[in-house]
Amino acid sequence: MNKAPVKLGPLALLLTVISICLTTLAILTFATARADWRLAEKYAETVRLRYELDEEGQEWLRDADPNDGTVLEKEGSTLTILLEDGRITEWRHERDWEEDLDLEVWPGFGF
Repeated sequence: MNKAPVKLGPLALLLTVISICLTTLAILTFATARADWRLAEKYAETVRLRYELDEEGQEWLRDADPNDGTVLEKEGSTLTILLEDGRITEWRHERDWEEDLDLEVWPGFGF
């Protein structure tokens, strides 16, 4: 009895395509996770700085006059506090920002 030969060509091609797809998805997953990690660290630093400024603001508020104001600065962040008749009328956080002119998101149609 003659057996028909097993053809592995289509199966090998299918496994190659699946391997390429899985490798691509793994690389994209790793790149996304790394970008998320960097963003989380940046956000944690911003929150830490904001809470430190709030703490300094609370300490200033404890000894402040009823009609006084202050501006607290730390590492590029600013907290502005204003009091009128012993009531807080302004408690504003601001952060220095510079536009990134080197970033080219989309070159357009070349017009």
